[in-house]
Amino acid sequence: MTQDASHQPYGTPEVPRVAVRGEATLEVDPEIARIGITVSARGTDRRTALEDLTRRNNAVLDLVKSYGDPVEKLETGAFSITPELTRHGRGERIRAYHGRVHLTAELNDFTTLGELTTRLADLELTQVDGPWWALRPTSPAHGEARRQAVLEAVQRAREYAAALGADLAALVELADLGAENAPAPFQGVGGGMRTMAFSTAEDAGAPALDLEPQPQTVYAQVNARFTMTPPQL
Repeated sequence: MTQDASHQPYGTPEVPRVAVRGEATLEVDPEIARIGITVSARGTDRRTALEDLTRRNNAVLDLVKSYGDPVEKLETGAFSITPELTRHGRGERIRAYHGRVHLTAELNDFTTLGELTTRLADLELTQVDGPWWALRPTSPAHGEARRQAVLEAVQRAREYAAALGADLAALVELADLGAENAPAPFQGVGGGMRTMAFSTAEDAGAPALDLEPQPQTVYAQVNARFTMTPPQL
């Protein structure tokens, strides 16, 4: 009982196979940037700490929302109010209360990003971390990298076949590395992220930061198998 060559794992002398890997690496400009915002407050009693924290948090929210469409996302990540106990003395005496609210903002306009970052850092007891540059999951750059990886696989297979005096006949299989139980390639949004932290500025009207976007690296890898005409050995 014979099997068709296209269903055999290794091909035959009449219908040999060639297996290759196609790879592509692109460097593209980022599409979005994220910043982390931490609002703090400290008071000798819980109510004072909460009131100060609420007021500062509202000021941050109002400022970020005032920029409109350039701000794609604004999220509150965590809130805490923590009592600080005295170091000496008996009993659980509370010295002060510390409050914090953590927020994340995502922007698509990097000129706005520089201005907003400076204005946030100028607010009372407000810390800014970032920016973290990224591509959207739906970015065309991912598809372009995959397309180039496929073209590179075809070209590599054609060169192998030509070295044997043969031609490619048909595509048998095209698969992501992860689809074949191999370690999945790193599909990163970019190289190492730069982080900048800002404490409260003392001078009003500080100039906007000039932030240089960090190029993002996009990888794509595929495995491809082809049949080819019998080689001229």
